[in-house]
Formats: sequence, structure tokens, C-alpha cells
Amino acid sequence: MIKAPPAAVDSPFTTIIKKHLEMVEDYLELAQAVDIKGRYQHFDELRFRWPKGVDSQLAWAVVKAERQKQQRNVLSLDDPARPCPLFYTPAMHIAISACDQNTTTAALEWMCSRIGEEKHLQYLLNDLIEDEAISSSQLEGAATTTKAAKELLKRQRGPRTPDEKMIISNYKLMKLAWECRNRELSLELITELHQTGVEGIDDEHYHPGALRNDDNIVIEDGRGNVAHQPPPAYNLAARLRLICEWINTHHSDMNDLNYIHPLVKAIILHFAVGFEHPFHDGNDRVARSLFYWYLFKRGFGAFRYIAISTLLKAAPIQYGKSYLYTETDDMDLTYFVDYQCRVITRAIGEFRKTYEATVESMTRFNTFLYESGLYSKLSEKQRVVFNVAKSGTAQQFTVTGVKDNFGCAYNTAAAVLNGLVDLNLFRKSKVGNEWMYEMIDATSIQKNWKA
Repeated sequence: MIKAPPAAVDSPFTTIIKKHLEMVEDYLELAQAVDIKGRYQHFDELRFRWPKGVDSQLAWAVVKAERQKQQRNVLSLDDPARPCPLFYTPAMHIAISACDQNTTTAALEWMCSRIGEEKHLQYLLNDLIEDEAISSSQLEGAATTTKAAKELLKRQRGPRTPDEKMIISNYKLMKLAWECRNRELSLELITELHQTGVEGIDDEHYHPGALRNDDNIVIEDGRGNVAHQPPPAYNLAARLRLICEWINTHHSDMNDLNYIHPLVKAIILHFAVGFEHPFHDGNDRVARSLFYWYLFKRGFGAFRYIAISTLLKAAPIQYGKSYLYTETDDMDLTYFVDYQCRVITRAIGEFRKTYEATVESMTRFNTFLYESGLYSKLSEKQRVVFNVAKSGTAQQFTVTGVKDNFGCAYNTAAAVLNGLVDLNLFRKSKVGNEWMYEMIDATSIQKNWKA
């Protein structure tokens, strides 16, 4: 269980001077919003790090007072409404910088120009689109491997299990978030996203697109304890409309004292929907899809290829705690935003790493193509598919998948793959009613072409 902060103490230093004068310096050192490592820690963590002899209630009051000096309220949530303060931590500044440098439409155009072959990068990115839908499903409990999930989406066959239904629904949800990026946020859009994300999995349980109408829904921790009781269902629609109004308000004017970076605003939207818990189930996936939707809307298109849930899935307890830390400390959004920013910075780093590896792989591959004489024998589309396979970005290919990634005719995609088989670069095998293609090992290719 999370240890909630103690009751507030007014003018803590007045009490410290009266009762703990010999430890004034110790308390003064605690008067920091973040520690020397830039961490914004909750009482649940700080209580184990204070100097010996320090009174926990007074120490927390000192920290809290320092934070309140530097916070500002960004919106109100709950019923009755509670103001939600925010302090900008170093992790937030780092994430904002990474976001601005690497995830805008302009950044994607620069990546394409650096590679020099836009179609290859696009094939790579199309493969990454699936990752968030898959990892989000796994975070929600879908029992499947990433490889099996990718095969399910690429082969476009009907789902056979509830887990497969969840993956396909999440994929549709992320696709809808992209397609609706030019719309304003509304209650209708929120319910439409929910319906798309859960319909057909278990409609009696999820109630697709319908707001909850009772107060019996609670979120439990791993031990069966109630971790979060959502605000009452009464006035739920009105509270959601207030969130929509806040999101639709422009906060990106650099001259506005109420400026909020789109990344931070998207994270707050994620929290707000998760906190309100507007549906019977499926709330987290809708909240995450709205995070992406808002960034798409604000021109950060590279987030279509950045899977935040992959990292959230690796540390679900910390993800849950970031919600609880905010709720138990006077709705201080800093905990949740700070945690998400740390995750996002890592996710952008993984995206950059994949891109840099692609650039390096292309350089080596092009050298091989020219030296072996293979370059002149491959069509442009075959070079793209071959290099994607060689880099390990995708290991198995189908005619349908190639058709969708290139936006070409089915027969053209089949000719691309069968041509690679004829050149002894790929092999194919029948899986059910569909042919699966994969590259043969690099050593064999080298031997074949040396011969």
C-alpha cells in the first residue's frame, strides 16, 4: 500500500525553531522540490531517505511548502472539483526537448532525406505502427507474444481468441486516433474511441461506447486492496466535457503565461481520463490512445511509431504508482507527468536507435549490392524489402503485408517477393492458405553470389 503524506503543518519552520532548533540546518537542506538527482519523490519514498532524528511530518511540510512556491494549477478534476498543480521537473524538460527534436513532421522529413530512400524508411515505420497496439494489449493482460501478434495483424485473419480480439481492436483504436487527429476533443470522440477499442471482445462486460452509470467500479492493487475509487457517475458527462473544453483551449502560445507544451498536455489528458474512469472497462487503453491523438493533432507525427506501452508494460507497478502518488498528494500531477516523461524519453531514444541502425544497415547493404552486382538485378521495391529483412526489422513477409506497406497492387507485391525467391535471396513456405516469405541466412547469400 502507498503511504499517504501526513496532515499539513502550517509554518513548519516556526515549529522547527521552537522544538528542534539544533536541527534547523538539516531541515533547511530538505527545502528542495527535487533531490540532487532531479527526482520528485512522494512521501512514500522520501520517508526512508531523511536524516536520522528528523520528524517525518515536519520534514514533509518543509518539502511541500517549497514545492507549492513553484507549482501552478493547470486544471481541476474530481467531484467536488480539486485543483491539480504541476511543477516542471528536469525529466520533463529533457522529454520536451527530445520530443521537439525527434518527433515532429519536420524531423521525419529530415530522416527520410538523410536515408535518401523514403520508401525504405516508410516500410520500417509501417512495421513500427503495430507495436503500440500490441504492447498496449499486453499491458491490459493479453496473453500473446509480440511475434504472434505481429503475424496476426500482418496476415489480417479473423481473431480466434479474446486476446486476439483485443489486439485487433487496439490496432483499430490507434488507427482511429490517427484518422481523427484533426477533430476537436468531444464526448462523442471519447466514446467512439472506446467503442472501437473494445467492441466485439466481450460486449456484456465492456459496454462499448457507453459511460458507466454506477459507482461500484473500483481499481484494486495487486493485493486486492482498493487503490482508486473513481469520482461518482453522477455528472460524469459534464466533467468529461470540461476536460474536452480544457484540451480544446489553446495553451501553446509562447507569449501566454499559461503556456503548456503539447507533450505535457497530452500526458495530463492521459491522467485525467484514467482518473475519471468513464467506462466499465477499457479505460486505460482509451486514455493512452487520447495521449497519442493529442500529439498527432499538435504535429508530432513520429509518435505514430513510438510505443510508450512497451516500456509501461515492463514496469506496470511504477505506472500504477504514478497515478496513486498524484491522487494521494493533493492531486499533484507532477508525479504522473514526470514518470511518463521519463518513459517517453527512453521510447524516443529507442526510436532513434532503430533509425540509426537502419541508416548503418543501408550503408553496408548498398556496398554489398554494388560489389556483388546484385544491385542491377533488383527492382526498387525488392531492394526495400530485402534491406528491411536484412536489418531484422521484419523477419516474415506476406504478399498482403507488402501490398499494404507499398500501397501497390496485389500482383505487384507477389512479383516482388517471388522475384526475391528466384534470386535465391528468400525462401517461401505455406502457412494455412497463405505463403510466408523470409530471407535466407546472410552466409548462404554471400556464398551463392560468390559462386
